[in-house]
Amino acid sequence: MEKKSSLPLLHKRHGSWNSIIMATFLPLNPFNAKLPNPRFSHRRFTCSSVTTQSQSAKDHLFALIADQNRGLVTQSDPVKRAAIVEAIDALAAKGAASVTTGDSLSGTWRLLWTTEKEQLFIIEKAPLFGTQAGDVLQVIDVRNRTLNNVITFPPHGVFFVRSGIEVASSQRVNFRYTSAVLRGKNWEIPLPPFGQGWFDTVYLDDNLRVVKDIRGDYLVVDRASYNWKE
Repeated sequence: MEKKSSLPLLHKRHGSWNSIIMATFLPLNPFNAKLPNPRFSHRRFTCSSVTTQSQSAKDHLFALIADQNRGLVTQSDPVKRAAIVEAIDALAAKGAASVTTGDSLSGTWRLLWTTEKEQLFIIEKAPLFGTQAGDVLQVIDVRNRTLNNVITFPPHGVFFVRSGIEVASSQRVNFRYTSAVLRGKNWEIPLPPFGQGWFDTVYLDDNLRVVKDIRGDYLVVDRASYNWKE
């Protein structure tokens, strides 16, 4: 569907839009805890194999989130939220012994469901600015220690935050924001990011990744069919 006013409208109003969109990845209060520095000695990566039991748990999770519009519907349904979190915890238990911070963590991951209020706010309110949110992504490169958090605004718009990452344990990755950009077809606005934190990938297989972060939010993503590039 053609969106003639998509990102140019955002550009005209970028003052108010920036204040909203930056909240997704740029918290008002930066985390005070100092990131640990030790390098994690990588074992050979063994992500969770999709056994019959884990496939059943995945199917159950997919069924629960299928009609939740990436989490927007769940916000007003605490019973459904509790059921989804329970399903996530059950899947996490099946991957508890696996290493999820190796090379298989790298890739372009597409948002299926989250409890992250700032991301959901942008997804919900984007039409007020003459656009709509497309894919919401995490792009991870373990070897090069980079993470991009990305919200796309088709056809030409994108907001992304670059981070440096450090593997801390078999399932935890620390991150520190380094820069942010709001970009349209023929314009770009650099934004000053700040903050740091961590996330645990509590389940990982070839196509599915489940995350819990420093704020207690949950993220369910699948491996995108394409590789996002800046």
